Amino acid sequence: MVDVRGLLCPMPLVTVRKEIEKNAPAALEVLFDDKGALDNVTRYVTGLGYKTEVVKDGPDYKLVMKK
Repeated sequence: MVDVRGLLCPMPLVTVRKEIEKNAPAALEVLFDDKGALDNVTRYVTGLGYKTEVVKDGPDYKLVMKK
């Protein structure tokens, strides 16, 4: 799980990109508190072939990614 809550753009995307480049996970969950960052990362990982699901958890969002 990657927690990018509290990070300002473009750091959520940079953080997720580094995790994918380092570990090439088949599945990953990412916690967000910014809808704009969530949208940017979702577009990025969809382009890499991940299927995504967004779960709203109170004020936060969880992006579930699977190959």
